[in-house]
Amino acid sequence: MRGCIVASGTALVLTFIFLAIKALPQAVSTGAVDQPVRPLPPGLRPPSVNFRDLAAEAGLNAETISGDLDQTYVVENTGPGVAIFDYDNDGLPDILLVQGDRLHPTEPPLTPHLYHNLGGLHFEDVTQKAGIGHTGWGQGICAGDVDNDGYVDVFIGQWGHNVFLHNMRNGTFRDETRERGLDRPGSRWSTGCAFLDYDRDGHLDLAVANYIDFSAQETPRPRETSGCNWKGIPVPCGPRGLKGESMTLYHNDGHGHFVDVSKQAGVETPPEYYGFTVLTGDFDNDGWPDFYVTCDSTASLFFHNKRNGAFEEIGVGSGLAYNEDGREQAGMGATAADYDHDGRLDIFKTNFSSDTNTLYHNNGDNTFTDVTSKAGLAVHTQEVKWGTAFLDVDNDGWPDLFIASGHVYPFVEKYGLGETFKQPRRFFWNRRDGQFFDMSARSGPGITAKHSSRGIAVGDLDNDGSMEIVVVNLFEPPSLLKNFGETGNSLLVRAVTASGRDAIGARITVKSALGTQIDEVRSGGFQISQGDFRVHFGLAHDTKATVTIRWPQGKVETLPGVDANQWIVVRENKGIVERHPFGRVSARSRTERDTNDVRLPR
Repeated sequence: MRGCIVASGTALVLTFIFLAIKALPQAVSTGAVDQPVRPLPPGLRPPSVNFRDLAAEAGLNAETISGDLDQTYVVENTGPGVAIFDYDNDGLPDILLVQGDRLHPTEPPLTPHLYHNLGGLHFEDVTQKAGIGHTGWGQGICAGDVDNDGYVDVFIGQWGHNVFLHNMRNGTFRDETRERGLDRPGSRWSTGCAFLDYDRDGHLDLAVANYIDFSAQETPRPRETSGCNWKGIPVPCGPRGLKGESMTLYHNDGHGHFVDVSKQAGVETPPEYYGFTVLTGDFDNDGWPDFYVTCDSTASLFFHNKRNGAFEEIGVGSGLAYNEDGREQAGMGATAADYDHDGRLDIFKTNFSSDTNTLYHNNGDNTFTDVTSKAGLAVHTQEVKWGTAFLDVDNDGWPDLFIASGHVYPFVEKYGLGETFKQPRRFFWNRRDGQFFDMSARSGPGITAKHSSRGIAVGDLDNDGSMEIVVVNLFEPPSLLKNFGETGNSLLVRAVTASGRDAIGARITVKSALGTQIDEVRSGGFQISQGDFRVHFGLAHDTKATVTIRWPQGKVETLPGVDANQWIVVRENKGIVERHPFGRVSARSRTERDTNDVRLPR
């Protein structure tokens, strides 16, 4: 997460880090806004974007706790994630906020918070009713139907013992961690996770990132002589200087029981990485899911699926381990999309302060190129960046970028470094020419408001065709961001397998007069979080599209003439089995639509 240095080492090391930061490329800025790399093309203008935080009105009032406000240890810094998924199959996505804990137990014990969606962006806290109690020190979350019964289950990565919550199909969950083979004898710090069917046997497996081999009792406290420093100030130690971890892969035996196959599957790395977010995707378009793990202060990892039940870790060779300068970065969140419509999934990663985020362009041969500066994204380096998402905010068919930020040191403002604990969000509009336009200052109070944010998740919470963003804020209730700006037509696709579960790993292609778009049904991602399984496609002013689904086991199904402005359920081998018109379709004038209509490459 940061370049913490144990004091006993050290003037030379601190000097080296200072010089390295000073030597960052000139493209790096510490706060530029609304500055594209080059002028917008003639006739193209950014849309009106107006994000407002509706969490209070929606009933999302639970505070997220992560240790104490003075943040003595690194385990208090990271904060938890959030999940959006429809746990009761009523067609309205619900919200599960992961909860941290305190080093000194409190009464009553802290719990996650499950919010049932009542419609119209109103939610009811049903945590107790759902049988969810204190789970421990929660971190990341991912969702998936592990027993193919049509109801979504949940896995929570924790500092201590992870938790698997089985959906009992009656509005309640039961902790079945041990019964499912997902417990372990000793304490461990897991962060992000993702379900994926890596061997295409029809059953969801589980990839888990692990962070630090950590014990608070054995870690120096700030301001102790053996403590750590960052930019000359005493801070919690970690992750650097603490023992790293390895990654974990669990195989589903077909009955919802898991076996740790990390070693034989090529996923058990040496214990020298600080793993955070797990991001899945078929990055080489071979029909088999790969996954990427952002790592904090160490090289990030890329596990390429060898299609024989094993992976090869090719982070360095693929270009995803480091940035364009060959440097390790403090990676946090990650998101994937085909941002330039060349038919390949690209990756965007967030990083700590005094560094840029990283946009990796997919070259199509299992290699990626860092195009951060070229894309206009080498800005806002004074912020600690966490949750992130590609999402098409204005429904023009091109995925934009959202980033949530927040420092890890509440005391940082006292030292005059130009950094604050609470920080604004960032929004970048996709210019459709390989670059992004920083609209952060003009995208509404939901973007400019300052919080110390962590995990985020994206989903259409009110089924109106535009995506909402739920943001975790430390020591505050979450934010629920809705865009009240202009939007075009859109389509939301829920793909379910023949067994009735969400088809995690399915590749969805949507073709319309606008052009061709791709995306996948995905578990995990963002920043140790889980988003809506339904896949969203902006269609601008197009009213019909052809939808093609490549199912996880390879079969391809094409559905022509699908109407826009609805969400559909497509079941493997049965076509469209449900159609739900959006409750509200945002209207834009014909002039606005024509002005912004840029055809996608075919």
